[in-house]
Amino acid sequence: MYPATVADWRALAQRRLPRFLFDYVAGGAGDEATLAANLADFAAIRLRQRVLVDVSQVDTRSQLAGQACALPLALAPVGLAGMMARRGEAQAARAALAAGVPFTLSTVGICPLAEVVAATGHAPWFQLYMLRDRGAVRALLDAAWAGGCRTLVFTVDLPLPGMRWRDVRNGMAASGARAALLRARHVLARPGWVGDVVIGGRPLSFGNLHQQVPGGRDLNAFKTWIDAQFDPGVTWRDIEWLRGQWQGRLLLKGILEVDDARTAVASGADGIVVSNHGGRQLDAAPASITALPAIARAVGSQTEVLMDGGVRSGVDIFKALALGARGVLIGRPWVWALAAQGQAGVTQLLAHWQRELLLTMTLAGVTRIADINPSHLITPQEHP
Repeated sequence: MYPATVADWRALAQRRLPRFLFDYVAGGAGDEATLAANLADFAAIRLRQRVLVDVSQVDTRSQLAGQACALPLALAPVGLAGMMARRGEAQAARAALAAGVPFTLSTVGICPLAEVVAATGHAPWFQLYMLRDRGAVRALLDAAWAGGCRTLVFTVDLPLPGMRWRDVRNGMAASGARAALLRARHVLARPGWVGDVVIGGRPLSFGNLHQQVPGGRDLNAFKTWIDAQFDPGVTWRDIEWLRGQWQGRLLLKGILEVDDARTAVASGADGIVVSNHGGRQLDAAPASITALPAIARAVGSQTEVLMDGGVRSGVDIFKALALGARGVLIGRPWVWALAAQGQAGVTQLLAHWQRELLLTMTLAGVTRIADINPSHLITPQEHP
């Protein structure tokens, strides 16, 4: 099969990855109602098709966080991405650079920042959580700045991890012999993945956290440290402290309410990402695309509004822009393409999406990203 859509990449990734890893990426919190809504609410949006407009020169170029982009899209941070393919973050970062879009390195990625920079000659965006150990936060910020990062994506919707039942069933959320045996069964069913990642992709550890967990020898040791570091006591005062620590652009990821968006602007954030963490945190939270318009109306003139959650095509990018986003972040799609075909898969995915965005703009009668607006949407009252 020649993969064309995200569904194709997902199917290929499912065949290649051990079940516990595939479900870690694909799953959401609780009954996965929010995960489903992210997709369903995008699908319900209808676009106006316009004809006899001069669309001989359509331009998908844009800027995100001050960075020129071939299309208004960035690769979102995904933990454990380096477990999906050999040195996965480095491969994805190369694909993103070639496609002209930003790559965001997760704090809990497998490849360290230095490896990603060496692989691309370019510093990515860097993602971070607020940890209990503020000294560790400062050290990670200093390392990111020294490595050339100038955009920090700070995740604010994870005071504690959501209840992800797939991880419970697959032994991802547990330790001990029983969980280890269950995961081992999944691993043995995927010998190709073992050769590519387990044997060829060493070392398998959270590369950015070696200084913080000097005694850690494997992923379990790092996971134990990280689980203990989630801080449910974080408030906006801590974001103001963070603003004082970071000299570059600061994007707060995980905003779903207008009041929180306004407070983010007041705290000094340079941008926000409207996000429900891919449906992985609060099940019954609104779909990101549904929360976006009110937030964009409230603060879009004061700050850069991005969104993630449910974006599965170039058509979806157009819809998000029409509802007020400056751009989108994608997570699962690039990880599935990476798991299926490595760097080449991510490259092909991004090329397909740029072409699809260009075609959507063409058929909607739009030649510039900046001209996409709500007038290109059919309102619910107009639906047949």
